[in-house]
Amino acid sequence: SATPMPTTRTTEKESTVSTTGTTIQQPTPSVPTGPGTVTTSGVTETESTTKTTTSGPTPSGPTPHSTTVVTETSSHETTTTGTGSPPTRPPTATVSTATSGPSSPMSTASTTVSPPSVPTSPVRVTTSGTTPTESFTTTSGTTSSNFTTITATTVTTTSGIVSPGSTSSSGPTATSSAVSLSLHSFQTQPGESWWLCECIKAICVEDNIVQVVPVICNPPPKPTCTNGLSPVQVIDEDGCCWHWECDCYCLGWGDPHYVTFDGLYYSYQGNCTYVLVEEINKKVDNFGVYIDNYHCDTRDVVSCPRTLIVRHETQEVRIATVKPNTLQVEVTVNRQAVALPYKKFGLSIYESGINRVVEIPELKMNVTYNGLSFSIRMPYSLFGNNTQGQCGTCSNNTADDCMLPNGNIAQNCETMADHWQVVDPSKPQCSPGLIPTKAPSITPVQPCKESAICELLLGSVFEPCHSFVQPEKYYAACIFDSCVLPNLDLECSSLQIYAATCADQSVCIDWRSHTNGVCSYKCPSDKEYRACGPIKERTCKSSEQNETSTKQVEGCFCPNGTMLYDSSVDVCVKTCGCVGVDKIPREFGEKFTVDCQDCICLEGGSGIVCKPHECTKQNKTSCDGEGFHEVNEVNLEDSCCPIVTCKCNTSLCTTKAPKCTLGFEVHSHIPSGQCCPVYQCVPKRVCVHQNAEFLPNSSVFVDKCQNCFCTNEVNISTQLNIISCEHIPCDTYCEPGYERQPVKGECCGRCVQTKCVIHTASNSNLILSPGEFQNDPYNNCTIYSCVNIHNQLISSTSEITCPAFNEESCKPGTITFLPNGCCKTCAPLQSPTPCSVRERKDFIVYKGCRSENRVVMTECEGTCGTFSLYSAEANSMDYSCSCCRESRTTVKEVKLRCPNGRSISHKYTYVEGCSCRDTECSNSQSSELQSTEENDEASTLSRIKRAISLSSK
Repeated sequence: SATPMPTTRTTEKESTVSTTGTTIQQPTPSVPTGPGTVTTSGVTETESTTKTTTSGPTPSGPTPHSTTVVTETSSHETTTTGTGSPPTRPPTATVSTATSGPSSPMSTASTTVSPPSVPTSPVRVTTSGTTPTESFTTTSGTTSSNFTTITATTVTTTSGIVSPGSTSSSGPTATSSAVSLSLHSFQTQPGESWWLCECIKAICVEDNIVQVVPVICNPPPKPTCTNGLSPVQVIDEDGCCWHWECDCYCLGWGDPHYVTFDGLYYSYQGNCTYVLVEEINKKVDNFGVYIDNYHCDTRDVVSCPRTLIVRHETQEVRIATVKPNTLQVEVTVNRQAVALPYKKFGLSIYESGINRVVEIPELKMNVTYNGLSFSIRMPYSLFGNNTQGQCGTCSNNTADDCMLPNGNIAQNCETMADHWQVVDPSKPQCSPGLIPTKAPSITPVQPCKESAICELLLGSVFEPCHSFVQPEKYYAACIFDSCVLPNLDLECSSLQIYAATCADQSVCIDWRSHTNGVCSYKCPSDKEYRACGPIKERTCKSSEQNETSTKQVEGCFCPNGTMLYDSSVDVCVKTCGCVGVDKIPREFGEKFTVDCQDCICLEGGSGIVCKPHECTKQNKTSCDGEGFHEVNEVNLEDSCCPIVTCKCNTSLCTTKAPKCTLGFEVHSHIPSGQCCPVYQCVPKRVCVHQNAEFLPNSSVFVDKCQNCFCTNEVNISTQLNIISCEHIPCDTYCEPGYERQPVKGECCGRCVQTKCVIHTASNSNLILSPGEFQNDPYNNCTIYSCVNIHNQLISSTSEITCPAFNEESCKPGTITFLPNGCCKTCAPLQSPTPCSVRERKDFIVYKGCRSENRVVMTECEGTCGTFSLYSAEANSMDYSCSCCRESRTTVKEVKLRCPNGRSISHKYTYVEGCSCRDTECSNSQSSELQSTEENDEASTLSRIKRAISLSSK
């Protein structure tokens, strides 16, 4: 059944009262009033009807009368007779009731009726397997707004209360009652009701008709909860009867596995923050339970719980795991750490075994978390059909457990869980509302060997719990954890949560000792582990524990023969005396000193009473002299009473140490009886040179030309050690072409190149001074030269290219060499060589920069019509001079490389055509001869320079 099973309750459905021929129809409840059949959980209930008839004379005035009423079940007819009589006493009414049978016995009582505070209408509640018992009615007098005198005697006989199908009892049940009622004068309105005594209600109908409804309870049938847990008994709102309810109980553990409120099991591997439970229709301000998951393996495949969050009104409780996969947690409220137990604003937090429990008494709910698993228990009466989140809808029906935020039902809860993300600033990668990613497969890629620990769930260790809680879903979770994360021992969490669920069903399992230490739990030295300990440990400050509770938890508890001093003072004591800030148990009457307070442990009050510790008087100590001051030293005999002595503190001295020069250091000594030192500068027995100190026998650099070292000899005047030096010996040899020249900063100078050293083709070295050129000894066509460009000696080799020469054009014996000694010619020439363009390849040098390769250059060469004739008329020589010169040129460009590595662009003239051009001839023979010689020298020099290739060797 999706609704809680109420207990059997006897109320009135319909009653007819006849007074002096007048019939009054009483109000009927809102439930169906006609006889019928209601089927719930396979139980059929037959409703009944009560008929009451009253006969007798009716007073003409407001004189009350006595009435006798007999009420039976629907198979009987009730007849009431009565006679009116004047009152002989103050206005009172008495009804006597006696009850017997299986219902809760009620002793005879006399009750003074109080006016009702809240008007109520009579309502009948029917439940499965029961038959309501009709109520009885007392009436008297005529219609009046005030009761004056009512005297009534009522006897009720009831039989056949239990209908077929009831599981609580069988056979007829007889009940008789007598109620003694004393009514004082008060005013009521029709529909108002009030309790006469325990579980007997009076209802004002109309016209001074009072309906008395006794509530008779019969145990209802026990329902089956879909979450597999036992239902709980819940007292009805009127406090008379009880009914069954299936508590909302949600679990989570491992990586992680969930069991919804209605018992549906699923696994979900999200690593965001999610809603576990919130209300669908908000009744509690700021209420909800949330879980913060994280990926707990290196592959980011599975998740584990990290923080459980509980919100209630103005408080937010966070129970966070301190170390992954452990039972170590810390508790904060509104982001502030708190000590346990904590109680504030209708919320309490305390330790219960290995768990931290958040309890909200007003909502009758509690949340537990231990770092590996959590549980949420909520009453169905307050949260039934009004929960949503990853824990599902608490309806005792798994069909709606996978409900989405929009109210639709997902195909599976793994898909549903994705939709319950909440905004968490610490997890920006999580965005609620986005399309969820596909859940990872929970099936291992390769089959794994089942863990022996998981087998414990199905074995004899947990067998006592199998009939209360089915182990299959916990076994499946354990197998998954052992296969996917074999190195984290997460399978222990499945056993732990199953054992906790069993303990909740009053079945305690001591299982950790069967895991060969894999799932062991270590307690502090002053406590011992128990698999079955009390939910709240008994303390000296608490009242005696209610031993009727069969629920237990595992955890660390005080050893036998001791008990916890207080829930906030985690100290085990043998006798309940006192425990102070030093956490040491004290017996009543024990005196002790702590924090320099003389204390005594007293029974009652605050327990420990203290007063400041008194010290014996000491002789006053006077500290004279610079640097001395008073110091309190620990008294070995009484640590709270220090001894005053004089101590020297050199930081109080006014004389400062002097600053000594190089080679000297400060020495100090304290004269006897004084505190402050006396300073003086003494030699350090070192050498000093250029603001540096040198130890004896160490090298001292004075300059490059001397080898110096520090001696042990002391200069009497300076008190410093003497430095001894020797000049460095020099090597005077230099390679050919080099000369030793003095260099600043060097002792022996340096071999500097002053001439070019040229390696000839004949493997000999040729030494040339700058500006000097020389033919190769074995080849006149090769010319070597040396130039100095910007203090850089550059040697070059030039090859002379001879003009075309045909020996056959020469007369025999006329072949000779040109002045360059390289090229052959005819002497005299058979025919003049015409003026023409001649090409040659050579390097171009400009301002110290040279072309990278030889460049094709052109020049004009050949003979023109130049002659000298004697003129008899003029009695002198006539001259005709013509020069072979360029007639057509172009400008070309070449890249030159400079010594500093930089490249420049250079333009030069390229001759394309040559021709003979007239020029002046000198008349003076001497000047002509001189000019000829100069021109020959210049021409030769020019030709040589053109032939020189300026290149470094």
